[in-house]
Amino acid sequence: MNFSSRGTFFLVIVAALLACMPQRATPTDLDSETLRLLLWQAPSTLNPHLAPGIKDQTASRIVYEPLASFDREGNLVPFLAAEIPSLENGQVAADGRSVTWKLKPNIKWSDGVPFTAKDVLFTYAYITNGDVGSSSTGSYKSVERVEALDDLTVKVAFKNVNPAWSLPFVGVQGMIIPEHVFAGYNNKNATNAPANLAAIGTGPYRLKEFRTQDVLLIGEDVVNTVKIIFEPNPEYRDRPSLKFKEVTLEGGGDASTAANAVLNEGIVDYAWNLQVGEAELRRLEAKGIGRVDLYWGSYVERVMLNFSDSRRETADGERSSTQFPHPILTDKRVRQALAVAIDRGKIAELYGRSGRATANLLVAPASFASQSTSWEFNLDKARALLEEAGWRDTDGDTFRDKDGVPLTLVFQTSFNSMRETTQDIIEADLASIGVRIENKLIDSSIFLGATSDSTNTRRHFYSDLEEFAYGNKGPDPGSYMIGWTCAEAAQKANNWSGSNWARYCSDDYDALFRASATEIDPEKRRRLFVAMNDLLISDVAVIPLVEWGYVSGLRNDIAGYDPTPWDSETWNIASWHRKK
Repeated sequence: MNFSSRGTFFLVIVAALLACMPQRATPTDLDSETLRLLLWQAPSTLNPHLAPGIKDQTASRIVYEPLASFDREGNLVPFLAAEIPSLENGQVAADGRSVTWKLKPNIKWSDGVPFTAKDVLFTYAYITNGDVGSSSTGSYKSVERVEALDDLTVKVAFKNVNPAWSLPFVGVQGMIIPEHVFAGYNNKNATNAPANLAAIGTGPYRLKEFRTQDVLLIGEDVVNTVKIIFEPNPEYRDRPSLKFKEVTLEGGGDASTAANAVLNEGIVDYAWNLQVGEAELRRLEAKGIGRVDLYWGSYVERVMLNFSDSRRETADGERSSTQFPHPILTDKRVRQALAVAIDRGKIAELYGRSGRATANLLVAPASFASQSTSWEFNLDKARALLEEAGWRDTDGDTFRDKDGVPLTLVFQTSFNSMRETTQDIIEADLASIGVRIENKLIDSSIFLGATSDSTNTRRHFYSDLEEFAYGNKGPDPGSYMIGWTCAEAAQKANNWSGSNWARYCSDDYDALFRASATEIDPEKRRRLFVAMNDLLISDVAVIPLVEWGYVSGLRNDIAGYDPTPWDSETWNIASWHRKK
């Protein structure tokens, strides 16, 4: 081969390699008719009732709809419902034991099949089937039965007087799924339904493609992602109002790369949950390409304490079973020592404008936030409590022990720069009082993922401590606070679908919750929930750290975004558009 031929051959090879590389997009050459969403935690399912976390609800909410949802102020907004039930229109029963929903006529699933009351009935049967292991069961504990009075009328009857009649079929736990698609998977095979990744809904966009492997070029970083492509739903009731011909949702990377993608590079239109330091967010915002949107909701970053022994196994290999109480953390003095040894103020500083230290587990709506609690950082008090509990350093290694057992606790959370730094702060704080912490980091798609995929989930809780954020999904906190009742302990027997992941159990707490479930006086009911929060805090059933401000990033030309803490941020994606 002569020089000219070799040169030509080389150029061809280089061109071929470049063609295979992901190409850098710039803010000026983006397709204005495509809406690009980025979640740094990749969704693992589009089934809203198997959704292990917000990331999955955010994706599924683009396709699926509930009967209604709550706006930022807590007002009910109809989606599949023709109107909002009330005492005045007779759809909320005067005795508080039932509610009747009228459905919008002429709604079709994206495959053209009519939507009817039978789909609502099926959704209820699916969610409440223990074999399915639904993540939405909390909103349906009070339901006795659901009836289809006709094709467009559904009646929900409750076991007792129910002041929280608006929980079932509302918000992220109320999305309706099609019977004709899921009927064959209303059983233990639920996680294998093809529709989990091939959603058919009534929402504004329908699934076009779910790529389990894709890449996104963000600055100099090539990020491995899941890529979900949506297109307008041709059966959507207001199809002409949709402003985008395509919606892409990519999941992968981390919070820092997501912030860079929307605020600095401008190659995505929306990036979710920017858990990035305040200084970095302000630096990126100064570029003038994107903006940070902050609003307050119900989510609290917390340290969960395991009341069961994660090291012991039952005869069939289950760990963290209620059969075996935790040998260390069932001592309240140890729990109190941990609580006062963690510097919540220092942790809150990591969040800047988007976090504030809290002593409460229940923080929203604001009227439910207790004024009777407080937190303190007191290492001397922590040491005294451990001494009183019999934990002393008998071998001079600076860490305490008792009866030959070292005071060592495994602390797990998901890979995330904020949580990793928080872990480091807590590890150092607890080391200073003689508690050894062994940090364990788990990929977020696993830690927050489906229980059938791994035992390294927060629901299994196969460690002593774990950290994550969680909160009530609606203005009524009933389905959130039920997660501390004895009967809700997540166990193998219920496919870890119980919402009490700590396996905490208190007769006093259960009595308060039972009273709240039938109390129709709003003020008395509010006080019952505040009392539940105060009991959990005084008993150190959990250590709240930081109240979350929801922080998302948007390109400056995106309008219509109107988030609510009571639904996914994509709840009104039908209204999103690009400014001219």
